Amino acid sequence: MNVKITTYIPPNSDQTSEKFVNYIMLDGKKTIARKIFADMLSEIEKRGNKNPKEIFFRGIENAKPSMEVRPKRVGGSIYQVPFEVSPKRQQMLAFRWILTAARDKKNGPMARRLAQEILEAAEGTGTAVKKKEDVHRMAAANRAFAHYSRYK
Repeated sequence: MNVKITTYIPPNSDQTSEKFVNYIMLDGKKTIARKIFADMLSEIEKRGNKNPKEIFFRGIENAKPSMEVRPKRVGGSIYQVPFEVSPKRQQMLAFRWILTAARDKKNGPMARRLAQEILEAAEGTGTAVKKKEDVHRMAAANRAFAHYSRYK
């Protein structure tokens, strides 16, 4: 029995957007998450951007880390060893950092805070991009321990 299960993706949506909606979602309330996402795109458009999806993708791309550190125990000591980040994990971390930054802000509805964070990330500023730069800085500082990465 060969059954292919496909998920429903609404028209004019894409896989990355739907994945982001799933990260926004709390307690299984997907319609509310979709509304927040749609309101975020319209808020970005209101602020003078012709293509809000392009801004969204640029913001996500700017928040993706390429390196991170993981603790490794070697000979009784724990070292922070830098590792390359897989593309799926890059996307997950970018989504998580952007949403955390938006949720930590205290001004207005979630869609407006999220739009503000996405716009800041698209410009290369903002809390999520700062978090990425901190992670890269930590990986660069611990480059001396990179040879321990082969001991996964």
